[in-house]
Amino acid sequence: MVVFYLHGFASSARSSKAAFFAAKLREHAVALRTPDFNEPDFRSLTVTRMIDQVGRALDEAGPGPVVLIGSSLGGLVAVQAAVRWPARVTRLVLLAPAVDLRAERMTELGDRRLAEWQSSGETVVFHYGYGRLMPVGYALYEDAQRYDTMSTPVEHPTLVFQGRHDASVSPQVVEQWASARPMVELHLLDDDHQLLGSLDRIWSAMQVFLTLS
Repeated sequence: MVVFYLHGFASSARSSKAAFFAAKLREHAVALRTPDFNEPDFRSLTVTRMIDQVGRALDEAGPGPVVLIGSSLGGLVAVQAAVRWPARVTRLVLLAPAVDLRAERMTELGDRRLAEWQSSGETVVFHYGYGRLMPVGYALYEDAQRYDTMSTPVEHPTLVFQGRHDASVSPQVVEQWASARPMVELHLLDDDHQLLGSLDRIWSAMQVFLTLS
């Protein structure tokens, strides 16, 4: 089994959750692969680029079953990658997945801010992985509208963890998305977007889901 951790927007492959899951999986002799979606540069980030990067990582991993753990925007990428490579991906674990970008953070900018972003070609956001403000191109927003994950069927066994107090991803939207898909098991947690207070509980459920316990 090969396990990938797909980090979220303005995060990194060295995030706290990535380190946590890498340590836990290591106890079962399973390595965690963590593609860095900030490469080659954060400014040119798009969802399509992230999905293509997952595809290259799958090729490099060689044959065998693949599990994708996707956090926030990485959750959306995990779903789209599973649809594109259904023979490779066997299971999904989604953490506060941004399944409807049109209802989430980018549109919270409002029409005026979106117009300014489009006009200038980029906007500045705080990058939590690098700890500083960084520019990102309007192509991210434009490209994201190509992916209607709310209508995307999910045929893989999928485990979803969503915080009830998430201010970035709507718990109601995630619950709606999960309830329409029989292969999806949703766990609503008393936590925020980061889910850092629930990692032990998440791991306990993941061990069973991945048949590691």
